[in-house]
Amino acid sequence: MGKNIHVTHRADGSWAVIGEGDSRASSLHDTQADAINAARPLAINNRSELVIHDRHNRIRDKDSHGSDPYPPPG
Repeated sequence: MGKNIHVTHRADGSWAVIGEGDSRASSLHDTQADAINAARPLAINNRSELVIHDRHNRIRDKDSHGSDPYPPPG
């Protein structure tokens, strides 16, 4: 499973798509919706989690694109 992909709000009002642990954003967007649309394919390709933050950068939603079995075995 790859690194998680985050959609975060920046001080200048833009939205960034950034890989967990990366120092630079993969892309910048004017709206959160545009950033999510750009981030989702990255999370799918990385088989990782898409972590969506709100305007205060608190986590508001997560979408798992990994190989988490549901329901869990056992």
